[in-house]
Amino acid sequence: MGSRLYHLQGLKPDTWYEVKISYPGSIPASFSLELKRDLRSPVEKQSRKLLDTEKLIFRTESINLQGDQVDMHILVTVKSEGVVAIPSVQERESFIFNIVCDELLVGIPHKAWGVAILVIICLILSFIIPSRLPSWLLKANQTQGSVNHHSSKNS
Repeated sequence: MGSRLYHLQGLKPDTWYEVKISYPGSIPASFSLELKRDLRSPVEKQSRKLLDTEKLIFRTESINLQGDQVDMHILVTVKSEGVVAIPSVQERESFIFNIVCDELLVGIPHKAWGVAILVIICLILSFIIPSRLPSWLLKANQTQGSVNHHSSKNS
């Protein structure tokens, strides 16, 4: 078991953020995230566990300002889980994981907005393009379908 405190730098006041840890599923360990607004305050635990990922969503406040940035910390705690396969071998001393802090806009990370806009454009095009197709092309598809339908009745 071990824990480490990470200082979050460059946070804007009155903004939503998501801190996410991802780790390999092959490592038998349990991760937890805890938010500390300052080093003297008690730990706030509001995380959400997903498959091989631990998430924490929080909002910064303008109380702990250093200049025009907010001072916050994330405490990452790791606990070994499972049974050691070989009894004489010691448990892992180090664990591999990735940690990311993203700013959220309407609950969606900024980096994901490009994909969301692309999906919306594709949906709009899927409704516009069929109405712009020439009518002879649409009728040809309908007559082929009706010919196949009649031939299956006769056989």
